Amino acid sequence: MGRTNEYKVIVSDRARQMLESHLRFLAEKSPEAARETKGTLIQAMRSLTRMPERYPFLDAEYIPPNKYHKMFVEKWYLVLYQIQDETVYVDHIIDCRQEYKWLVR
Repeated sequence: MGRTNEYKVIVSDRARQMLESHLRFLAEKSPEAARETKGTLIQAMRSLTRMPERYPFLDAEYIPPNKYHKMFVEKWYLVLYQIQDETVYVDHIIDCRQEYKWLVR
């Protein structure tokens, strides 16, 4: 059996900042929950090395069609990423409990 292609995953500075902001907020209430959430999100993003196209495209009015794939993680988090050649670019990590209409304008 041949080896399946693995994609390289690159997390943008903006996505890292978003993740840090979410985790800081969560840590104010529960440091343990923040640690668990961080681990879950990192594991989910690492899973994109294999078959990142398994998640659907984001369908939003002001986002070009087929630009971002969307991956929901746990109950609250939305990871938006693009696939180009053999690379996955994670551009946004959104806490769906917060307002994010700025993204689709």
